[in-house]
Amino acid sequence: MSLETIESRHTNLDSGSEATNGAPVDEAPNDVTATDSETPPGQNDDTQWQRLYAAPRPLPDYVPPASGLIQLRVGCEFTYSSEWPTPAIVQVEPHQDAAHRILSESWETVPAVPSHQYTDVYGNRCRRLTVPPGEFTMRYDARIEVSAYPDEVDAGAQQQPIDELPDGTIFYTLASRYCLSDALSDTAWKLFGQTPPGWARVQAICDWCHNNIRYESGCSTPLTTALDVFNNRQGICRDFAHIGVTFCRAMNIPARYCFGYFPDIGVVAPPVAMDFHAWFEAYLDGRWRTFDARHNIPRIGRVTIARGRDAVDCAMITTYGGATLQTMKVWCDEAEPQAE
Repeated sequence: MSLETIESRHTNLDSGSEATNGAPVDEAPNDVTATDSETPPGQNDDTQWQRLYAAPRPLPDYVPPASGLIQLRVGCEFTYSSEWPTPAIVQVEPHQDAAHRILSESWETVPAVPSHQYTDVYGNRCRRLTVPPGEFTMRYDARIEVSAYPDEVDAGAQQQPIDELPDGTIFYTLASRYCLSDALSDTAWKLFGQTPPGWARVQAICDWCHNNIRYESGCSTPLTTALDVFNNRQGICRDFAHIGVTFCRAMNIPARYCFGYFPDIGVVAPPVAMDFHAWFEAYLDGRWRTFDARHNIPRIGRVTIARGRDAVDCAMITTYGGATLQTMKVWCDEAEPQAE
């Protein structure tokens, strides 16, 4: 294959690619019951599925520290192999405009290669480099401070009419590559048109997705859209986020895709390897609010890496050539507090 042909290949590794060196994950927690739901086939009688993927429950005795803050050790390591130099863009470093605080961080590659950072149009931190021929490893590691409390719940948050939305949010009411809100508009209004606009409507969307879409490792591809997920009734965390975003946009609620590090704090950790996780944010009452259709309960310690229209804007790694992912490791664990 010629170099010109190889360089024309454009590959995205996003939070739903599951290209790990073992069982893909996306830790699970939850126990929410929604109306108008159907149990995905086999979900209740599949013991193995329940053990691995059926949302771990909150720990009843979890008590946040008096400071209200905890520290996390987060990071990842990717090993690639390539026959020739391959330009790449990497998004694994936490967002600067989010609820967490970066205490320390490091980036290294073996062999060492030059790289530089830039901020994309969504405010995401991106790193550009060229993957050299042979085996190549990238490693990011950081200490992050986050709130020790679960995601905020504001049941009274209201949906704003389109003509009152800030200009910068209108973009997030439109269909995008994976979030075909125009194709699912009639369906969304049939399912959620009678729900109260605002937080209750977005929560109803999450309830429906959580109760009607089966989490199924390996069922999704880089081409899977929210429409596919709706029709097939299965997906991974990326797909749950996509269909949540899609239904919100169909109901004229600005919604954006998010992915990041996601610890198992305050829940019983599932017996699967750590991975990145995807969720979404909806714009209500003048602020972006966190929702997670996959887990569907407030969680502790989300560390946002990227936000965008959908997974296209939030790919962990985009390679412009024939580099092949060999292994991927992710960590996100509570750490002993250290003085700055």
